[in-house]
Amino acid sequence: MSRPDMAPSRGPAPGSPEDAEPPHVASRLHAFNRFELKYLVPAEQAAEIRDELSERMDRDLNSPAGGYGVWSLYYDSPQLRFYWEKIEGLKFRRKLRIRHYGDLDGVSDESPVCVEIKQRVNRVTQKRRITLPYGTARQLCDAREMVEHSPKERGFVHEVLDLVVRLNLRPTAITGYQREALVGRGSDTGLRVTFDRRIRGRDRDFDFSVATPQNRFTLPPHMAVMEIKVNERTPYWITDLAARRNLNLVRVSKYVQSIEAFGLAPRSVFHVHEADCPPPPTPLGTRPPAHQAPVKAGAQ
Repeated sequence: MSRPDMAPSRGPAPGSPEDAEPPHVASRLHAFNRFELKYLVPAEQAAEIRDELSERMDRDLNSPAGGYGVWSLYYDSPQLRFYWEKIEGLKFRRKLRIRHYGDLDGVSDESPVCVEIKQRVNRVTQKRRITLPYGTARQLCDAREMVEHSPKERGFVHEVLDLVVRLNLRPTAITGYQREALVGRGSDTGLRVTFDRRIRGRDRDFDFSVATPQNRFTLPPHMAVMEIKVNERTPYWITDLAARRNLNLVRVSKYVQSIEAFGLAPRSVFHVHEADCPPPPTPLGTRPPAHQAPVKAGAQ
């Protein structure tokens, strides 16, 4: 293994035979661009919108009934460089994270995770990621060591290693939520709509396999984030639905919300205040759902 303080190997020249991926080896590298629109809606209304969208969209094959867990470990500099780039609205900005899909029970060093760079270029969101075993991902991002990779993955792995070393990145926050996803059909193939609820996080215990992590809600538990993701333009019937239901675009970032909820930085224009999202009135003689009562949200 080469160390980050050693000069990286130049590797094969682009276009050389050594740079070509063997045809029988699937690359673990994935990249895509898209536009994203976000709305903050009560969970009950989100369920109604999901049912209405289901008439024109299909459930994501990877999204079972009730959704699936999404857990992300975000890296940032000691001065919270990535956080401030978001607050200041830089036209080009990046974030580095390790993401796990599914429940955290049984997570081990062999569990597959995604090391992902999410960046914004003007209004376009770009994601590039590589799938690695969890232990290997932590070796790359925490131990700052080069890991085995294919020629096609070389540029991305070197970029991650350069970021963590040059910017002194370290684990900063974990976010988690339950996601349901719908995908477009026919002419709307590039459309994807997600509903994220029970949004929570923590500012310590930065290991997915921690038995009893101290998570807490970072957004009111009765609210959900609805996100519309398109490759080019939003279908007219989606904008009609948003107008009919009086949905308003919001500037909300789960990472920023976690940073501010735990007092790591002053609250900004991106912060969602609980006072702005009051829970629905509870009829006399009834009790609120159990998941709305505690501040701590638990691991799952």
